[in-house]
Amino acid sequence: MTTGVRRRMGVEERRRQLIGVALELFGSRSPDDVSIDEIAAAAGISRPLVYHYFPGKQSLYEAALRRAAEQLAALFEEPHEGPLGARLLRVMGRFFDFVDEHGPGFSALMRGGPAAGSSTASAMIDEVRQAAYTQILAHLGIAEPSPRLALVVRSWVSLAESTALLWLDGREVPRADLELQLVHDFAALTAVSAAYDEEMAAVLVDVLAGESVDGPFGELVGRLARLAPAVLAVPPQRIP
Repeated sequence: MTTGVRRRMGVEERRRQLIGVALELFGSRSPDDVSIDEIAAAAGISRPLVYHYFPGKQSLYEAALRRAAEQLAALFEEPHEGPLGARLLRVMGRFFDFVDEHGPGFSALMRGGPAAGSSTASAMIDEVRQAAYTQILAHLGIAEPSPRLALVVRSWVSLAESTALLWLDGREVPRADLELQLVHDFAALTAVSAAYDEEMAAVLVDVLAGESVDGPFGELVGRLARLAPAVLAVPPQRIP
């Protein structure tokens, strides 16, 4: 039973509460559409008290952005056990959970919001991308990647980000299909680069050696094998 007496929060506890409230509101709507009055009402405090803890909406947004960035970066952490394809699929599942739950806020963060263009916002976004990049290299067991491998991993991280943004616009493609497709995209990017570079070929061989036939990468090989006869049956076009 409650007594109706409101417990007084300490400074850090109140700041954490306001950041959590702001993150929830910014996640459900574009940060530009959320007012300080709404944040105060959701937190059960007055507007002046919000300004006591944060100078303005911009500073509160950046604090919420920091919390979101930390959560996003943590999504790419995964035990280094089992086939890589299955690991990446679990990572993509958590990533799209976050995107699904915080769609407007995620979109505003990546496309521009109250902190768009600020050095703080840009630095935090870069930190998330770097954390994802570092985690993927750790899964591959490579501390010092070749230029081609670095390009593949960074391209894939960027592809996951842009795919999520496009999916949010209409959710026209089933989410599970996109999660699996992104895992296949990683294998495809690696395979194409392997065709040009012996080091990348070695990376691809190591990755596929640990895969199971019924795993994500095994499924991709099966799909391509079924497609191959139809592709090979098409006569090459002559260039006039």
